[in-house]
Amino acid sequence: MDGMKQPGLIKYRIFKVLLPAFIFFICNSDFAIAQNKKESLQKTKKQIEQEISYTNMLLEQTQKSKQTSLNKVILINRQIEKRESLIETINSEIDQIQEEIGIQTELVQDLSDELQKMKDEYARMIYFAYKNLNIYNRIMFIFAAEDFNQAFNRLKYYQQYGSYRRTQAEIIRKTQSELTQKIHLLEETKRQKASLAQSKEKEKIRLIGEKEEKGQTIQDLNKKEKQLLATLKEKQEAARKLQKEIEKIIAEEIRASELRARKEATTTTKPKTTVTDTKIMLTPVEMELSSSFSANKGRLPWPSERGIVTGFFGEHPHPVLKYVKVKNNGIDIATEEGAIVRSVFAGKVSRVMSFPNMNKVVIVRHGEYLTVYSNLDEVNVEDGQEISTKQTIGKVHTSPDDSKTEFHFEIWLGKTIQNPQEWLSRYN
Repeated sequence: MDGMKQPGLIKYRIFKVLLPAFIFFICNSDFAIAQNKKESLQKTKKQIEQEISYTNMLLEQTQKSKQTSLNKVILINRQIEKRESLIETINSEIDQIQEEIGIQTELVQDLSDELQKMKDEYARMIYFAYKNLNIYNRIMFIFAAEDFNQAFNRLKYYQQYGSYRRTQAEIIRKTQSELTQKIHLLEETKRQKASLAQSKEKEKIRLIGEKEEKGQTIQDLNKKEKQLLATLKEKQEAARKLQKEIEKIIAEEIRASELRARKEATTTTKPKTTVTDTKIMLTPVEMELSSSFSANKGRLPWPSERGIVTGFFGEHPHPVLKYVKVKNNGIDIATEEGAIVRSVFAGKVSRVMSFPNMNKVVIVRHGEYLTVYSNLDEVNVEDGQEISTKQTIGKVHTSPDDSKTEFHFEIWLGKTIQNPQEWLSRYN
């Protein structure tokens, strides 16, 4: 036996043992990525479930009214959309878990195969040691060396061989433990998949029930077509008056800013204030506020702590009346009775007023931007007041007819109407 070659053989065998560990690391990395995806889906599912629960609560409030209302159809529509989104998310989660199961199954198989190889090799090593590495053979092998260096290397070989045997025994023990954990994890993942499949079927049954309820409600409302048309006409007229008033306020702001700029030009040598595309001349403070508002697009807090969007921006088909379109300059948000409306950003109250079918309305200016909050019962601010982000503006009106608690929210950039959902954060 060559003492110079054996240490190299030992290193090779150690490398063989460590190579599977590297392979397992790669497999575990794939598993970690899959886990992150699953956690993201679980977070989305939890958010949707909370929204469904909240919509259920609003529907229960609507049930207080004996009359079949348009609000009920709108809420059921939103419930159906959320339910369908939940089922889609569950499907994605099931697919993700199936991918995890595939990764885990492969990992368990690799571990099992490698464990068996290591056990076989360890058995051969023990047999070799029993046959060749007794104390007499070791001494004879060392003393048969040609010189001191070779004797030292042969002694070193025995030490490394013993260390290798202990290392491999420890690796076998750890691999066995890891294999047991992976098998348990695989079984748990399969149970999760089965549970999700059951949950999916329950959601499908609920979805069918909601669609049936929606159909029945629409049938009842179709008998009130004239009333629905009259209500829609009143609402559209109120929206038109509000839009006209906002445009009037903007025009006043433009004239006031031009007058202020002319006075500054004749009395001071300061640089001219900036003129925007909306023709409103902003002071440096207003410019900073406007820029800050713009920089927070997609991150503005909701104008209520809780709520769901029941009316979307733009033109859409009427939820009940065929061939009728409704136009919305902002969004409608349904919330619970007694809910508070708050400012989405720091600014100055431009106007507090009242409109038929819209109750009290508050308009807040943020530089060249305006935010509008309507259908309020109580108002906690006044004209010209400086307010901060999330400061209470007022309380939402609750309709005595159908127990609906809903307010209207708009955002304007100068004379241009914006889609509020592009500005608000995704969740309340």
